[in-house]
Amino acid sequence: MSSLTMNQQLWRPACGYGDLVANSGVVSLVDGVQVALFYLPAQEAGKQLYALENRDPVSGANVIGRGIVGCLAGQLVIASPLYKQHYRLGDGSCLEFPEQPLRSWPVRMVGDLVEIDLG
Repeated sequence: MSSLTMNQQLWRPACGYGDLVANSGVVSLVDGVQVALFYLPAQEAGKQLYALENRDPVSGANVIGRGIVGCLAGQLVIASPLYKQHYRLGDGSCLEFPEQPLRSWPVRMVGDLVEIDLG
């Protein structure tokens, strides 16, 4: 039995393409972790899928997937529905509280399946 190293990818199914909601978030439980998935189909040449931790580090509530997607200072963000702090979709960093980022993961579409890399 081989053990995973820190550089190995660990792609796991998160949901189906039909579960995604355009320009909004959905939440999936992946290996015991709540993951907020955001699908932005109108992104021209950029990335369309983002995966962030669903737990809001300020309130402790699992609500990030219900936040509002927007653009702030030229960056794609999600606004937490409780205290309205903004997190970059690309890396989970918080604009107001840099010391309280969200975890983020690589995400991809394989056929009709959305997968995230927990590795």
